[in-house]
Amino acid sequence: MGTDALKPFAISLGLVAMVLLAACAKKESVLTGEREDIRAVLTEGAGETTLASAEAPPQAPPLALPATRANTDWTQSIASPATRTVHPALGSAPQLIWSVGIGEGDSRRNRINADPVVAGGLIYTLDALARVSAVSPAGQVVWSRDLTPPGESARDASGGGLAYGGGRLYVSSGFGLLTALDARTGQTVWQQNLGTTGTGSPTVYGDLVYLVSGDEIGWALDAGNGRIRWQVTGTPDNNNVIGAPAPAVSDKYVVFAFGSGQVIGAFRQGGLQRWEAQVAGRRAGFGTGAVTAISTPPIIDGDRLFVGSHSGRTLALELGNGKRIWTAPDGPLNAIWPAGGSVFMISDRNELLRLSERDGSRLWGVKLPFFTKAKPRKQNEIFAHYGPIIAGGRLIVASNDGQMRFFDPQSGRALGTVPLPGAPPPTRWWRTARSMSSRPRVNCWLSADVHLRYGGSLTRPGSAP
Repeated sequence: MGTDALKPFAISLGLVAMVLLAACAKKESVLTGEREDIRAVLTEGAGETTLASAEAPPQAPPLALPATRANTDWTQSIASPATRTVHPALGSAPQLIWSVGIGEGDSRRNRINADPVVAGGLIYTLDALARVSAVSPAGQVVWSRDLTPPGESARDASGGGLAYGGGRLYVSSGFGLLTALDARTGQTVWQQNLGTTGTGSPTVYGDLVYLVSGDEIGWALDAGNGRIRWQVTGTPDNNNVIGAPAPAVSDKYVVFAFGSGQVIGAFRQGGLQRWEAQVAGRRAGFGTGAVTAISTPPIIDGDRLFVGSHSGRTLALELGNGKRIWTAPDGPLNAIWPAGGSVFMISDRNELLRLSERDGSRLWGVKLPFFTKAKPRKQNEIFAHYGPIIAGGRLIVASNDGQMRFFDPQSGRALGTVPLPGAPPPTRWWRTARSMSSRPRVNCWLSADVHLRYGGSLTRPGSAP
């Protein structure tokens, strides 16, 4: 290549060098404003309003519980104040006095998600195959009814719930039916076709029965004849778990919670929608954070409503207008228990928590058994815990590792355990964290003060002793 041929190349190279030198000489323009991490949207609580503090203080504040009250009935969900005993009596040393089978338990396709209810001297249960049983305080099965529709197989549907009111037992089922039974005899009084699954527990208040079906429809039915009074419709969603939450009812309002994380407050009698809210946000880094379903009942306590989701969030709302008061960065796996200015729950990370009712901040937290295996590659099963409830001055949790645990509600200090009659299998990580058993039983406990305490809600799972 000759000298003449190199001249254009040299000129071009010189021009490029001049441009680069000029660029280096130009002063860099610095944008003003706060610097944000481009990965901030992936962190915990991003895009949400301020979350309540998750740091517990060095010492939990005092707890003033109401006086204990002996309760002979446990008629339905604790969502509504009228049917919730805030501090039931319980002796210091409960002892198992009998255990009886209630039908078919959990299998690959069928689940039990109905809590037992107690009323009129009988304990009512619903097994995994739509069989309702009434058990006496002596442990004898008084009557049993199979509510599988004619022409259907009992294994074609799963789930349901129970509520008692006015001498009748109201039973929802995965077959899309709400059935009213005579509580003493088990005979059918009326039956309403919901047109979609009815896996959630009903709520009875006055002359109405409230229910969420299909995770998106709220119903109000006439308790006397089953006719539809009114309905509300929520936003549909596919990321749900079995068992819609029981509606919460006050003298004036009814609150429905749906699988999409939506909460609707309406006037109890006419059904006019008063407000709407959303349990938004999720726990980062865990697959269960994608499950936005509200599968635990919203809880009314005075003028406040507590509600949470599997995705790792708990909210306190104003009952009258749905305005958000606070948001806590933990979600409840079972019903929240408010008492003494605090809120108790088992979180989506298997922690027993005490939160401040005022601002949602953590007052203490106790880790419960979580994965059944220590090695990460084998962590596909978790222990299931049910509760908590406060009774006899203690916080009580029943677990499928075969233990009923007692804690000091003020400090979270462990007070002891009582063995359950056999331990059901662990819970698969992708299932809802409810106690599971292939041989379901209802257990009755005798406390030290010689009052019978029906332990179905506490000790629902369990194999034969």
